[in-house]
Amino acid sequence: MLVNREIQTLDEFTIQQLRDFPRATGELSSLLRDIGLAAKRIHVEVNKAGLVDILGDYGTTNVQGEEVKKLDVFANDQLMGVLRHGISCAGIGSEELDDIVIFNDEISNKSKYVCLFDPLDGSSNIDVNVSIGTIFSVYRRVSELGKPATKEDFLQKGNKQVAAGYVIYGSSTMLVYATNRGVNGFTLDQAIGEFSLSHPAIKCPENGKIYSVNHGNFFQYQPTVKSYINVCQNKTKETGGPYTQRYIGSMVADVHRNLIKGGIFMYPGTTDKPKGKLRLMYECNPFAFIVEKAGGRATNGDIRILDIQPTELHQRTPLFIGSNKMMEELEQHHIPKSK
Repeated sequence: MLVNREIQTLDEFTIQQLRDFPRATGELSSLLRDIGLAAKRIHVEVNKAGLVDILGDYGTTNVQGEEVKKLDVFANDQLMGVLRHGISCAGIGSEELDDIVIFNDEISNKSKYVCLFDPLDGSSNIDVNVSIGTIFSVYRRVSELGKPATKEDFLQKGNKQVAAGYVIYGSSTMLVYATNRGVNGFTLDQAIGEFSLSHPAIKCPENGKIYSVNHGNFFQYQPTVKSYINVCQNKTKETGGPYTQRYIGSMVADVHRNLIKGGIFMYPGTTDKPKGKLRLMYECNPFAFIVEKAGGRATNGDIRILDIQPTELHQRTPLFIGSNKMMEELEQHHIPKSK
């Protein structure tokens, strides 16, 4: 079998990155490869979910008060397992767990990083075969190395992330991750069982014609948000349109599409839920980091997402994220509230 040496696997890519930084310890690369391993295991279960007893509700609710799906539990266990048994993570925070989990052993206590993740975003769509995904972010510890990690290691601003990424389980399974060096995407080659570099140096288009928002909540949005949605609906060729409304209801799928094609994703607060539904630490910070590194922007309507100081693990926030020009257009209509 001929092997295309021009295509790099995730392992080869992270090793190549290490060569550019001779003093790097390789811990971050190792952590990303661990996440890739968990993603491959989740991929297998997602792709055979209809054939085995892994669809449907688990029978419990998570800390968010949401019904836990069986695949949620499986994905959470896989991520926690590979990170616990690796050498590069001192502890984790999960959207599915009430509190952080510290890996209190000699090797883990020496690790420089902690990881937060949403193990299976969009899980309400599992039973109807819609694209779902895993979201993760990595922070460098602020606590003393050699001792167990602390909650302060996790409650850092998003601008302190050293890496963030997501895995989308769709027509193909793709892992996208960002560091300060940029954003790269890897598609799972099932023939060799490896993530291979397919989307190098991803850049979010400066502009787009896709807007993603739940129109079912329109009358619960602030007037300024409704004003911008009306603008999107009435775009003409003369005013840079027409715009197309696309809303999957799986954040990973919606933001991934807009990252590649250009667009804006909005999950505003409502009269019932003024802080919105999305979690700052598990969804908004990772995607804000990725999209900004690709040239886009992300705010909560008042300030940059990555500048928000978290006060709790499961904190919620409104989110507006996407192409730079569309974000500028949004701000012309969405006048920030006084701080």
